[in-house]
Amino acid sequence: MNCIIIDDDNLSCKVIGEFVRKSASLTLIGTYSDSIEARNILTKRHDIDLLFLDIEMPEMNGFEFIGSLDNPPNIIIISSGENYAAKAFDFNVVDYLVKPVSYSRFCKAIDKTMRYYSRKESTSTGDKEIFIKKGSSLVKLKINDIIYIEALENYVTLTTNEDKYTIHFTMKAIEDYLPPGVFIRVHRSYIINKSNIQTIKENSLDLNIGGTLKSIPVGKSFRDSLLNDINVMAR
Repeated sequence: MNCIIIDDDNLSCKVIGEFVRKSASLTLIGTYSDSIEARNILTKRHDIDLLFLDIEMPEMNGFEFIGSLDNPPNIIIISSGENYAAKAFDFNVVDYLVKPVSYSRFCKAIDKTMRYYSRKESTSTGDKEIFIKKGSSLVKLKINDIIYIEALENYVTLTTNEDKYTIHFTMKAIEDYLPPGVFIRVHRSYIINKSNIQTIKENSLDLNIGGTLKSIPVGKSFRDSLLNDINVMAR
């Protein structure tokens, strides 16, 4: 991902710049202490994928900066305190880092951003249509219409709002086939479409299926991956 740093704190810029250079998945395009200059760059270039953005800056603060963009890229806020965190997530930022930022916390934020970046790229994949065998017929099905997948020995059942389809497939094979930005495995026997999650509980989650809630178990070994893959706003 091409990224830029927008911060009037020179020390913070230097630290984040060094972290970026250590990351094989990031390319630093520029560092700006002036939010207006940075905005001018973004209006000229359309290949910037990630912003490291401070909130408290002269002329235009971070929130005003985000609000001035028609189609903002992924944004990680880097702030001197936690007091802006709740408001920041209202602007749909990917993560919120508090200075001084440790390298381990930076890496966690980048991993999370890469998952979102991958999800954006795979949106069109979710619209792809496949054909499922049902009896002697082949039924066209959009990947995005699948709500959850359940393992049944050497078969899997695909559930949509309208129907269920049982096919001869392993969970591993179908997991590798599905777009990761749309689906996630939450149990050894279940893969779910994240857009249908209604509630996440301690050991289960509720999916919305045509207005009815369906409880799906969440395995202990899958829970952390699930929580890391969704946008959780917590203090």
